[in-house]
Amino acid sequence: MPEIKNSKQDLFESYSIEQKQQLYDALSGFFSDNKRSLFDRLAPLRTRHICVMVEDIYQSHNAAAVLRSCDCFGVQDVHVVERSNTFNPAGDVAVGSSKWVDYYKYKSTKEAYDRLHERGYRIVATLPHANDTLIGDLDISQPTALVFGTELTGLTPEAVDMADAYVKIPMYGFTESFNISVSAALCLFSVTERMRSMQGLKWQMSDDEQLSLKLHWAMQAINDGEKVLKELLKRM
Repeated sequence: MPEIKNSKQDLFESYSIEQKQQLYDALSGFFSDNKRSLFDRLAPLRTRHICVMVEDIYQSHNAAAVLRSCDCFGVQDVHVVERSNTFNPAGDVAVGSSKWVDYYKYKSTKEAYDRLHERGYRIVATLPHANDTLIGDLDISQPTALVFGTELTGLTPEAVDMADAYVKIPMYGFTESFNISVSAALCLFSVTERMRSMQGLKWQMSDDEQLSLKLHWAMQAINDGEKVLKELLKRM
């Protein structure tokens, strides 16, 4: 989806689940049955138990690749720190994934970390560290935010110092690091596969959250979706 701003995060907050369902049914008349079936199938597979944060990515194809990986692994939220570079996930690499994943922008790492902590996330910096653990051994029993740094310099000292934990990907070659988009994909594969197999872990969104998500997706699937939504709300 386009960048989620504070004014739009709770667009459907005041609606009951019944009202949301009524609105979703109405919006569904503006796109295909196949698209609705896809939304209904994928919403229960999305998660906010795992999220991704990136610091100041300057290559647009890497930004797009991170969003694409999040979409493919069912991770709904990406938190973006823009210090010097604008996060621009558009382009062929994204393959439309920016329409289906939420991303939030911040001016500083501290602001992003504060927001993630407010939401109950354990913040895990991805880099070799004296107190690190391998990605396959990372404890994901609580909501977890994986943090990735810039292409050349990695994570800022601020991001490292304020993190709650550290994780690394095992490597066995001469090259000492993966590309950021590759790192994100490898980490997300590891943690989401384990997450989905853990007994008793409540990683799925609630029915109410899933319905709100499908409403946002519906708006993306419809030409001039916001205008259509406003017209339907007037009728309701």
